[in-house]
Amino acid sequence: MYVFDREAYNKRMEWYLDARFGMFIHWGLYSIPARGEWVRSTEEMPKEEYMQFFEEFDPVDYDPKAWAKAAKEAGMKYVVLTAKHHDGFCLFDSQYTDFKSTNTKCGRDLVAEFVEAVRAEGLKVGLYFTLIDWYHEDYPHYGDKNHPMRNNENYKNNGRNFDNYLTYMHNQIREICTNYGKLDVLWFDFSYDDMRGEKWKATELMDMVRSLQPDVIIDNRLECSGEGYGSLAQGNPTPYHGDFVSPEQMIPPNGIQDVNGNDLAWEACMTMNNNWGFHATDHFFKPASMLIKKLVECVSKGGNLLLNVGPDARGNIPGESMEILCEIGKWMKKNGRSIYGCGKAEIQKPDYGRVTRNGNHLYFHLYENTVGPVPLLGIKKDEVRAVRYLETGAEVPISNSWVHSDYPDIVFADLGPDPILPNSIDTVLEVVLK
Repeated sequence: MYVFDREAYNKRMEWYLDARFGMFIHWGLYSIPARGEWVRSTEEMPKEEYMQFFEEFDPVDYDPKAWAKAAKEAGMKYVVLTAKHHDGFCLFDSQYTDFKSTNTKCGRDLVAEFVEAVRAEGLKVGLYFTLIDWYHEDYPHYGDKNHPMRNNENYKNNGRNFDNYLTYMHNQIREICTNYGKLDVLWFDFSYDDMRGEKWKATELMDMVRSLQPDVIIDNRLECSGEGYGSLAQGNPTPYHGDFVSPEQMIPPNGIQDVNGNDLAWEACMTMNNNWGFHATDHFFKPASMLIKKLVECVSKGGNLLLNVGPDARGNIPGESMEILCEIGKWMKKNGRSIYGCGKAEIQKPDYGRVTRNGNHLYFHLYENTVGPVPLLGIKKDEVRAVRYLETGAEVPISNSWVHSDYPDIVFADLGPDPILPNSIDTVLEVVLK
């Protein structure tokens, strides 16, 4: 019988809780129609029609070294690639299907090249693997919530053997865990309706995964989807509990706690625009300034941010995404210490921004200046060893101005006469406590 091992859990989670920032990459055949990764489902597209993209797939510009470099320069510490998405197409050389990259014009095991490139940049390697499959004949078609043929009576489920599908899925996960060296993250997606937990033979699956990849970190989507916390949060972890909670396209208002009020590890996965896969007409990109603040928000609430890019059909990360990554990277090079290894400060959120903490180092993130000296709430003057601008190391004196004499218990930082902050996105004050 499975027994949760807190010590082993804490040990494997150490790097992940220190990293705080990763890149998600959604890429596959759906980059050719360029209407998002769910295009086959949303348009209820028959397999025969979708196969034209398989015949065409030839990403001549695919260079995972460039992807890994972009992630590293943006300040990311791990990268997660969709080895297989819901359409069933594999970016790896699976022996259990012909629907794979090695059988396209491309003719390459794209996952093998990816993991090598990511490791070469000193980043942690993650692979995404979906639990559902719109290509496999034994996966439920008609009446399924998500299948492209859910409303087509010609695709009734008579004769479909779900156990055959589970054997296929488990075999492919075994390949992922066997053929590509040490994996740092295995990102399953996703459970819905009654398709969760033991419906996937999840205990058997996790026994296999843990035997092959004992230190891999796994999300909670064998039990949940983007909503739901999972059994670890409920205080009674199943053998297939997630190591972290995976809220999607939102940041939890107060972080995430278990039933006993203890903080849980979590990771907000988020798109730059409104689609995970490449979408040719979706130019609604979140500005870098916003995403930097969302990263800070995640860390200040004890979470990670997994930020997505959707490369195009040729294998290039879109220019808008690259510009955003570059701007984030400029900020991270100067201010990364307020992110890596940091978490909740257990200090009231200030009106002007947020606070992150690593041990006796507090990081006050200023999104806007105050009128008069800046109040550093939650600390006492006799606790402060130093206040510095994180970007430059320049001293920030503690204010003795008469204007805050009515608040003797609050420490105020004197930023000087200029009302414009040094960094217009987020100026970070590092406060070192005694």
